[in-house]
Amino acid sequence: MEALVDLFFSLIDVLRSLFNVVVSLVRVIVPWLPLLAWIGFWTFAVNWAKAFPILRRGGLIGVFLMMFVSVLVWGSVAPPVGGEHFMFGLSVSNYVGKFIYVTMLTCIALLCGSAQLSGAFGKLCEFPEEPEDDHHGHGGHGHDEHGHGHDGHGGHDTHGHDSHGHDAHGHAAHAH
Repeated sequence: MEALVDLFFSLIDVLRSLFNVVVSLVRVIVPWLPLLAWIGFWTFAVNWAKAFPILRRGGLIGVFLMMFVSVLVWGSVAPPVGGEHFMFGLSVSNYVGKFIYVTMLTCIALLCGSAQLSGAFGKLCEFPEEPEDDHHGHGGHGHDEHGHGHDGHGGHDTHGHDSHGHDAHGHAAHAH
């Protein structure tokens, strides 16, 4: 019977040790959660196959402007204690430190896109193709399938209003 009690207390010690390991892991991981969430978002939530062509056509200018505004706002809202950042063995001013942080976060986001496009994540980063939209938002069906006549008014009464800016079907005219 004494062996059974020793076994029971040994199991309790093992569970207590496992709990301590889990607590230690959580203490290590929790400070890194914002960065892990940043990496997870830019890796798994952004379709880089569509984003990179936009960036190549001039979207990088918008990214650079957003980086600049982020540095200005973050530097104004949350200056470091003592007015300086200490990083990489250097003492840098508030805005230079924020510029380094924002640049590192932007580079991490772009690296996540490169990793996704390289196929390193396999099926984890596959995005379903969206169906092509037509110009008028009719979901691919023609005008003759509406079930009403097209007698110049599109089967709709204008109620005394003229149809300026609308085509013969009562839809807003689009500039092509």
